[in-house]
Amino acid sequence: MKKGKVYLVGAGPGDYKLITFRGLEAIKMCDVIVYDRLSSPRLLKWAKDGCEFIYVGKEAGNHTMNQQDINKLLAEKAKLGKDVVRLKGGDPYVFGRGGEEGEYLFNEGIEFQVIPGITSAIGGLCYGGIPITNRGYNTSFHVITGHLKDESNELDFSNLAKLDGTLVFLMGMKNLEKICKGLIQNHKKIDTPVAVIHWATHSNQQVVTGDLSNIVDEVKKHNITSPSLIVVGDVVRLRRVLNFHERKPLFGKNIIITRPEAQNESITDAILDLGGNPIPIPSIEIKDIWPNAPLMESIENMGEYSYIIFTSVNGVRVFMKGLYDKGYDLRRLGNTKVVAIGPATANALKENGIVPDIVPKKYIAEDIYMELVKVLNSDDKILIPRSRDARPYLVDELRKICKVKEVHLYYTESAKNNREILINTFKEQDIHYITFTSSSTVKGVMDLLGEKNVELLNDVNTVSIGPVTSNTMRKFGLRVDLEAHRYDMAGIIKGIIVKEEVTDGVDK
Repeated sequence: MKKGKVYLVGAGPGDYKLITFRGLEAIKMCDVIVYDRLSSPRLLKWAKDGCEFIYVGKEAGNHTMNQQDINKLLAEKAKLGKDVVRLKGGDPYVFGRGGEEGEYLFNEGIEFQVIPGITSAIGGLCYGGIPITNRGYNTSFHVITGHLKDESNELDFSNLAKLDGTLVFLMGMKNLEKICKGLIQNHKKIDTPVAVIHWATHSNQQVVTGDLSNIVDEVKKHNITSPSLIVVGDVVRLRRVLNFHERKPLFGKNIIITRPEAQNESITDAILDLGGNPIPIPSIEIKDIWPNAPLMESIENMGEYSYIIFTSVNGVRVFMKGLYDKGYDLRRLGNTKVVAIGPATANALKENGIVPDIVPKKYIAEDIYMELVKVLNSDDKILIPRSRDARPYLVDELRKICKVKEVHLYYTESAKNNREILINTFKEQDIHYITFTSSSTVKGVMDLLGEKNVELLNDVNTVSIGPVTSNTMRKFGLRVDLEAHRYDMAGIIKGIIVKEEVTDGVDK
């Protein structure tokens, strides 16, 4: 049996997009991922099907697995012929114990590679608005562990206090007071600026600033705990100018996304890029109607239809599945004109090689009807492959003009496994927004919450993708705090940004 290989991969300081390209390659191809507390779990979505995930996170006083056992685990998995990624926050060699793991693997005869990552000592400071070096402020920087292997030992404060460069202490929150006293007692200026950066690069990042004399009190006042970075030096003064991360329009906003899991990626990425914290909790699940004899019959008789109307991404997906299962390709559509309800559906068609002939300006059934009523006659025949739960409006109105065949491709049902997750999220976190992207997601949330928990929505901004969804919300007794002007995910995000600007009194 071949031996596997171990990749010691630096995951960066927290924001999952700070992973290196080489690190992402390793994640995509490996058989096992052993990950810690400070590596973003979002990176796991890139793993291949069947990849094994093993959490070995550590925090003060609570180690899921000790280091020796982690070393053994890496070797054991590799000896089984598996390629293993050891995913570590920051960089494996910057107080990450990657060197110890590499030594152990070498002694066990296991091949390994090290893939560097962005250390929090640099990336975390950057997101905190603090450059680790800046001309005119310092000529060096020094990264120091705030947690010594033998706690009876002391850091060499006499030499640290003499350094003019930036001092960055990792894993030092437990010893913050000792660090400040040690530097002051060794003649570091008492008014030397200090910053503590909590959960650096995340949407819940907090930064507290002060100086050596008062930073301990400031940290206590703001209840800052681990994981945090401690920065000592004049470069802290630049935070006022360089604090880009916390100026992002959605910074610190917790936003629940209720649409099905497979459709979450684009909106979660957009919210993350804007500094927000997307919390995907699907309220519904999509269930394909498969096998599907009516769909197969319609594909076989495709030449009869003047138009085919797609009203969702899922409709495109199941239709294309049927087309290919029949052994056909896009030529089967022949001269049939294609209609897409909006840009997301149009993009799904384009990804399958189809450019829709008609996309209405407003992404609702009423606008599809207004576009088609101009061109249809009694000789036309329309195919509408869509959800079993769709509104009857489009089919009913078009049937007044010509023949229409409706084929049900899928249906939705409540994601019951997410009931406790949704309720606990409201109870445990300060939720700023919940988004509803269809009538089905509204029904799903109401089913998950139940009557006794609907009050959890009282202090949360409710966001609707458009008028149809808004009407459903009102039927269930929900407020509509925000309705997107453009009926898609970009419209939802734009609406939230505008609301935040108004709330903050900022005219941008």
